[in-house]
Amino acid sequence: MTVQPIRMFSDPVLRTVTDPVTTFDRELRRLVRTLQLTLRAGAGRAGLAAPQIGVPLRVLVYELDGRSGHLVNPRLELSERKVTADEACLSAPGLWWPLERSYMVTARGRDMFGKPVTVRALGMLARVLQHEADHLDGVLFADRLPAEDREHFLKNVPF
Repeated sequence: MTVQPIRMFSDPVLRTVTDPVTTFDRELRRLVRTLQLTLRAGAGRAGLAAPQIGVPLRVLVYELDGRSGHLVNPRLELSERKVTADEACLSAPGLWWPLERSYMVTARGRDMFGKPVTVRALGMLARVLQHEADHLDGVLFADRLPAEDREHFLKNVPF
C-alpha cells in the first residue's frame, strides 16, 4: 500500500457513478487502507472517496476531530436543517467556496468486512460525509453551487 495521487477536478473519473461493492475481500481491505493512508498523507484532509484515486467503487474514508472510519456502499439520511459553510475538495486544491449542506447526517453502510455500520454526524463531519458520498455519484461540490457561483468557481480552477 502506498499513498496514491489525488485525481484533479477535470479528471473524467470524478464524473463517473461508482459501482457498489459486492465482494468484501482482501482487495477491498487493501483499498480502504490505501484510502486511509492517502488521506493522512496531507495536512487538513478530512475525507476521501475511492474515485479520487481512480477507483470507481462506493468506498469513502473520513478523519476529523478524533473520529475516523470508512463506509462501503454508504446511504445518507439528511436532516432538514441546513447550514452554509466554506467547502473545499482535495481534487481542487486551494479553492474554497460557501455551500449549503445538511447540518446532520445518518450514514449507513458496511465496513471492509461486510458488517453493518451507522455513523451519526453533525456539523463539519456531516459535511465531509455528504461531500464524499457525492463523489461516489459523480457529483462535484461545484455542481451544488448556484449557477453564477459555479461559473466563477470554475474560472478559478487552475487545471
